[in-house]
Amino acid sequence: MYSYHPCKEFSCRRKSVWETTLPSILLALALLIIPVAAQAQSATIVGYLSNFDAVNNTGQDVHGLEIQLEGLSPADIYYTFSVNRYGAPTVVPYATGVYVRWMSPFDSSAQQFTATTVPHAPNTAFGGTCYQWQFNYATCGCEHFGVTLRANALATTYRWLVADPQTPGALTTYGTPVAIPGPVWVIAPPAQPEAPPVVVAEIAAPEAPNPELQWGDAQWVKVFKTEMPREVGLDELVGDNPVVPQDPGHVETAWKLIQNSPPTSQKQKGRLANQGQLGGGSQSVIRRYEFYAYTGAYNPVTHEAMCGGDGSCNAPLDGELGDAIGAQMAAANIAVPSITVTTAGNGSVSSADKVISCGNKCSAVYPLGTVVTMVASPASGYVFTGWGGACTGAQATCSVAVNDALNVTATFTPQFTLSIGRGGSGTVTSAPAGIDCGKNCSAKFAQGTTVTLNATPAAGLRFINWTGDCSGTTPTCNVTITRSTSVQANFAK
Repeated sequence: MYSYHPCKEFSCRRKSVWETTLPSILLALALLIIPVAAQAQSATIVGYLSNFDAVNNTGQDVHGLEIQLEGLSPADIYYTFSVNRYGAPTVVPYATGVYVRWMSPFDSSAQQFTATTVPHAPNTAFGGTCYQWQFNYATCGCEHFGVTLRANALATTYRWLVADPQTPGALTTYGTPVAIPGPVWVIAPPAQPEAPPVVVAEIAAPEAPNPELQWGDAQWVKVFKTEMPREVGLDELVGDNPVVPQDPGHVETAWKLIQNSPPTSQKQKGRLANQGQLGGGSQSVIRRYEFYAYTGAYNPVTHEAMCGGDGSCNAPLDGELGDAIGAQMAAANIAVPSITVTTAGNGSVSSADKVISCGNKCSAVYPLGTVVTMVASPASGYVFTGWGGACTGAQATCSVAVNDALNVTATFTPQFTLSIGRGGSGTVTSAPAGIDCGKNCSAKFAQGTTVTLNATPAAGLRFINWTGDCSGTTPTCNVTITRSTSVQANFAK
């Protein structure tokens, strides 16, 4: 059971400058993005993934963790990580957001929680130990949690859950939030309209106890980055998976000190924004953030970090880099809403809006969700035989909603004439339809089509045999069209 404490909820505490300004920042970015939707390289984020390792540095046993996501609803929670001692989380909405909670059951007969994360031993590494499949998982004092979201949260807060001393069998939040920032992802327009879009990930430092007057606790951040030509899944974002960037060649930010700044300060160190143009063919951007405690000097009055000897804080000096706090494996799955048409055989594809005209222009970018109707037109001597990719079926017209980078194939096949002759009186029909001889004694069929011919003699006659590209004395013949084909059915008394 989780005990509810009203004044521990998000709305009961003073919001940081970051939390109060973030909605307007996101709105401004959104307004900037709107004109880009029609550009040749527009993109949309279709999945916000956050999987993180967190050490239990509370000094006591914990029995779960909650993520508070301000501004979201349960419908925004696409997937959650459940391969840990707490299993699948519960999703609990509140007035302006949602909680995702991993919680231990309570054994009432034994009067104890059945799942526990022990305290992490100070001055010991935790890398690679936070996962249920590791041999030292039970004693490492580290856990791995994560969510995939359909939208950015206005604010994200992680809190350990501990036994509530006031209510046996209930859990409550540990007072200090887990100091692992979650990134906010946005697509920003490029400097040049035809250039690839810019993907931005921004993290905010943990807030100060009194953010109006004092600096918050500082922490060191190191950032690694890579891109992939496919979407990435939440379960892939674990520290021992090569998908996660963490070798020297992936370093994007070697060191950065982040520290929540009072709004009146001339220095603003509270945020770190990493950005870059989306590489050609990339569908996901993955970043690994490593967070370390700052153990250098603070200004005794303002609590501002005085690192680097001169306050530059470019990189930790001796005595300034403390224990690892955690690691955030974050990713954004990117959709470039577009259609690319490929034709096989001789023919063309055009869109009803006249944007696509393939042979000449075979690809186009559209605003997300646009419904595009395409028509396949075979060249002379060819027939349209079907769609592939995002379109299916053999009808010449296809309509598709552009919700990603879509590929469409139109196949055109050569046609050949099947001609029927008759010796004597009788009829010949075909399946597929086309031949009805006496009336229609020739028809075009696509290359590779197997045509079944049936011969029916006139009254008083009998079917004798087939000649030409059919043979035999039975009134049914199967012929596969690979060229212009001639068949004669012979009837006699």
